[in-house]
Amino acid sequence: MTDTQGRRRVLAGTVTSDKMDKTVVVAVEVVHTHRLYGRAIRRTHKFKAHDPANAYHIGDTVEIRESRPLSREKHWVVARLVKSGHEDIPIIDQSQPASTGASS
Repeated sequence: MTDTQGRRRVLAGTVTSDKMDKTVVVAVEVVHTHRLYGRAIRRTHKFKAHDPANAYHIGDTVEIRESRPLSREKHWVVARLVKSGHEDIPIIDQSQPASTGASS
């Protein structure tokens, strides 16, 4: 997804690394067709984005916005969370046998 808001680009991608302090790595996938063969080609671009609160984790889908240079490689800021990558899955305890209802 690419939008233009003034001169600042906005992209959506998936967080692939959150190991750095106040920085996340976001992978943005671009799909276009080959000029000659017409086949879909996937390209992945990785951007380092500023995350001041360390709020985003691996697997989250986020929207990043272009900004002034914050460091040598960091020129993007995380704008918002689109979708959380990890959902709560209920854990079922299977160590106890299930009652069948036919007990004497």
